[in-house]
Amino acid sequence: MEAYSELDAAAIAALVARRDVSVVEVVRAALAQKRATEPTLRAFRKDFTAQALAEAKEIDRAVAEGARLRLAGVPIGVKAWGGLDDFQTVRLRREGCVVIGLTSVPKSTTGWQTWGYTERGPTVNPWCSDRTPGGSSAGSAAAVMAGVVPLATASDGAGSTRIPAAWCGAIGLKPTNGRLPARDSAGLNVPGAIVRSARDAALHMSVLLDEAAIGAAKDKGLAATWSANLGYADVDSEQAEIAWAAVGRLVGAGHVRWHRARADLLDPEPAWIAIRGGGDGLVAAETVRRVNNARLQQLFNDVDVLFTPTTPGPPHGHQGPGSTMSVSLTWAFNISGHPAISIPAGQAADGTPVGLQAVVRHGEEGVLLRLAADLERLNPWPKRAQPTGPDGQPSARLRP
Repeated sequence: MEAYSELDAAAIAALVARRDVSVVEVVRAALAQKRATEPTLRAFRKDFTAQALAEAKEIDRAVAEGARLRLAGVPIGVKAWGGLDDFQTVRLRREGCVVIGLTSVPKSTTGWQTWGYTERGPTVNPWCSDRTPGGSSAGSAAAVMAGVVPLATASDGAGSTRIPAAWCGAIGLKPTNGRLPARDSAGLNVPGAIVRSARDAALHMSVLLDEAAIGAAKDKGLAATWSANLGYADVDSEQAEIAWAAVGRLVGAGHVRWHRARADLLDPEPAWIAIRGGGDGLVAAETVRRVNNARLQQLFNDVDVLFTPTTPGPPHGHQGPGSTMSVSLTWAFNISGHPAISIPAGQAADGTPVGLQAVVRHGEEGVLLRLAADLERLNPWPKRAQPTGPDGQPSARLRP
């Protein structure tokens, strides 16, 4: 199937609905791309080839009989910790998605969930094989940006959707806590997906929220502020500069306007650990949560959107992050519950993608989706990873 690996989910579903292509053809193309990349990518823990082809035939029959499925024939990867019975997997399959495999996640002993593990070795970043794709939704991000699937499920308890999306050059949205069933008793871990296009992010959210479409967001003139470090994080200057430049494009096009407002929070690390683990430290954790919630409430009384880099640094090697806390800019919003998205912003000098994080008021996912669509139009990003060449330089570059 020509150009399969650069099609987004919406395009595939449209082709299938018009019967320009069969679901079996689409799934075979996905499986072929998986076979071609998997020996080095190692994005999947479990293969569902036989089941996927059988389901593809069933969906072809349903479409021929007039079924109207929003994601008919879209091949997807499913995060291994979720599985086929996971809430969002059930909804995606109900709309015609075909699961081709379970994507990699870290070992249970891995600190800060920034690796993907398979029995064949670590999952690699599709841009630079000596780097991690991020985690814990490692295989999902790698599979999407290697062109294997246009959409893969994820979950975000501290940044586990947004960080791999940023490091692999994709979109990853964490919805408002509580809008969807949490995957942990603390209520921090929210379902999500990693996709290549803004319209796929919107389509995915409409399926998860069981709505015809996500409500239209304010189009122009969003009041915005910027924080490179949220008042406590140690952030690499290149990450901040590239993310800042992406916001500048939105400002220049009139989609957002600057509003001077402080976005300094208390470091959420001890609070997140206490809330996630329970027991010791919960009283202090609730103090941090209360203070940060009050500061964010005041902030969003004055502005519509807060921008930050998604990550404090570039993807680390397979030896680990060292002292860098890759979650330092993301996990505050798992505690506060605010919806947040990582949008491709550009490319660092080492060839790896950089993400821009946008955070908005509770329940305003539509604003995040509009910002992603606006930035995609202003600065289109590659729909597949462009690996570095033998000289160590990118074969093609995102515009920084």
